[in-house]
Order: sequence, then C-alpha cells, then structure tokens
Amino acid sequence: MDQLPTDRLSPLASRVDDVLALYGYEIGPAIEAIDAAVAGYGGLFSPETTDGEIRTAVEEVLAAGSPDAGNCRWDSADIDIVLYVDGSSRGNPGPAGAGAVIQVHDGPVVQLGRPVGARSENNTAEYAALHLGLEVLAARCDPDTVEIRIDSRTVIDDIWGDSSGLASAAPYRPTIQERIAALPVCEWTHLADSDPNPADARAAVGSDIAALGP
Repeated sequence: MDQLPTDRLSPLASRVDDVLALYGYEIGPAIEAIDAAVAGYGGLFSPETTDGEIRTAVEEVLAAGSPDAGNCRWDSADIDIVLYVDGSSRGNPGPAGAGAVIQVHDGPVVQLGRPVGARSENNTAEYAALHLGLEVLAARCDPDTVEIRIDSRTVIDDIWGDSSGLASAAPYRPTIQERIAALPVCEWTHLADSDPNPADARAAVGSDIAALGP
C-alpha cells in the first residue's frame, strides 16, 4: 500500500518504514523478513546487529518486491470489525510509534505498527495510529460496522467532539475524517488505562524502529 506520512525519521528508520509499507504495515511479517535477511544470528533489534547490517538487510527485502501477504483484500460482506489503536512516545517528545490491531469476531486478524517520528509527542502518535488502522481497513475491506477502541481523549474530542485538536495532527486528521465518514456505521469506545489494548505492544515496536539510526 502507499506510504503513510511520518514526522522526521532517521534515514535508517525511514527505510525500515518502507519495508513496513511493502508489507501493508503488518509489523510481524515485515520484521521477520528483515531478520531473515540479516547475516548471521542477529536481527533487527539484536544489540549485535550494526546499522550497516540493517541497511543491507532492508535493501535486500525491498529489492525482493511486494510479498503476497499484507496487500490482499478481504471478503467483508456482513462482517463487523473492532479496531484497536494506540500511540507510544518515549520521552514525549521522543521516538514514537503507532500501533493498530484489527479483529473480527474477537480474534486477531492483522497486527499493524510503524514509526511516527524520532522526536514526536504521544498525542501525535495516537492520531497516526488511528490513521494507520483506518487506511489499512480502507485498502483491504469494506466492513459494515467498525468499532474503534482508543484510549486518547485528545483524539476522541477532536474527531468525534468539538475540540480543535493539535497542529501536529494535520497530516492525519483529514484522512481520518474522510475514512470515518465513508463507513456505514462507526462507533468508538474509550479505553481506560487499565483496559487491555493489544495495539500497545505494536506501538512500542514502532517506537523501537523510530529510535534506529543516529
């Protein structure tokens, strides 16, 4: 699918994001492909793997072209979808990532993640996470009903309320509003901090990717 917008990333983190886009932002298969291309026994997040080895592995994966998984459409007739989204920033601002998990009938269907920026705020990452989930839904299916589960009151009050939102949300807000308006039924549920959110772990990995490179 097309590359999604980011804040500023290092060249290395940006190339890893290129791999994620190639895999439809399915974070598990994308990282597995990079790990398999790293020489020796290391991987993307191994302390022994150098930046140069990561660059070589990433370029090998990109040269291999689009995989079968990550870009196919689903038969979405009469299905209801739950979309979990979450953003993470280490340092706020700091390396930030976005995560999303799409579920059908309470089973995980696809787990998404990506870096947002090398020095981005948590709220920006929350918008990026919602944008990520909605873009993948639009690319892969036309569901009848979507329930969005999200813990960010900032995003909720902006997208579904009367708040003016954040300036840093400008790359994400118009498409979010467009995607939601196109859904036949779209509801949201505010998650408390104590509620489980499977997108959290994917956002954390996105933060790890955003921290790559000098």
